[in-house]
Amino acid sequence: MTTNNPPRIAFQGALGAYSHEACLQARPDGVPVPCTTFEGVLRAVREGRADLAMLPVENTTYGRVADIHRLLPESGMHIIEEAFVRVRIALMAQEGVSLEQIKHVRAHLVLLPQARSYLDARGITSEPAADSAGAAEELAAGGPADEGVLASAVAADIHGLNVLADGIEDLDHNTTRFLLMAPEADMTRRGKRMMTTFVFEVRNIPAALYKAMGGFATNGVNMTKLESYMIGGSFTATQFYADIEGHPEDPPVKRALDELAYFTNMLEILGVYPAHPGRWDIES
Repeated sequence: MTTNNPPRIAFQGALGAYSHEACLQARPDGVPVPCTTFEGVLRAVREGRADLAMLPVENTTYGRVADIHRLLPESGMHIIEEAFVRVRIALMAQEGVSLEQIKHVRAHLVLLPQARSYLDARGITSEPAADSAGAAEELAAGGPADEGVLASAVAADIHGLNVLADGIEDLDHNTTRFLLMAPEADMTRRGKRMMTTFVFEVRNIPAALYKAMGGFATNGVNMTKLESYMIGGSFTATQFYADIEGHPEDPPVKRALDELAYFTNMLEILGVYPAHPGRWDIES
C-alpha cells in the first residue's frame, strides 16, 4: 500500500453501512470500496482494488458474526487495528416527509428487532431488507411517501435522506467490533496496551485444552475472548479463536504462547494491534 494516497478500504454493504462508519473512524481520509459479501471484501484486497479490509467480528447483542472466524485464517491477511462502532439507529425518509406520515420501514433483518419498542409504540410496520444502507439508497431513488428506512445517520447523509428520529434503538450499549486488516503484518508496538489475536488447534490428547490454557493463567495473561468452531465439516476437527491482552514479545505472553504451542497441532497469530479505547468503554 502506498503512503502518498489515501487508503482504499473494502467493506461489506452499501455506502452508509455501519461497516462504512467503521472505515471513517479508522481512516477519515480513506476511500470506501463497497462489496456485496465478506468474501468479496477480502477478494478486493487480494486483487488490488483495495488496500485494506474492514470486517465485523462480533456484536455485544448478537455475538460473533457468522463465517468471519472461518474467513480470517484463510484470508492471508493480518489484523492491524480494531474499531468499535456504537449501533445508533436513525429513522429516515425522503425530503418533505414527516414522522407522522411514516407507516412502514425497511432495514436489515438484524436491525429491526433493535428498534421494536419504538416502532410498536407508533404502529409502524416493518419489512426486512438485504442491507440497511442499501435500503436507504433505494428509498432515495424513489418510493412511497409513507415508507422509511432504519439505518445509520451516515447513510441518510450520503443518500440525501432526512433523519426524522435518531437513537431509537432499544438498547443503549449495542456495539459492533470491527477488525481492520492488511496484506502485510505489523508486529511493532504501536500503543501502550496491545492485543494479540490467534487461532490454534489442540493436540488429540486428554485435557489438551485445559493444559494449553494453563500457561495464560500462570503467567497472568488476560484472555478476553476464546471461541471454538468446527473446520472441514468434522465434529472432531475443532479450532479455537482467541484474543489476549499483550504483545508476543512481552515475557509473560511469550511464555504462555510457548506453552500453548506445545499442546497444539497448529498455532497462527492473525494480528498484533493497539487496543482501541472503545474496548474499555464497553467494559465499564
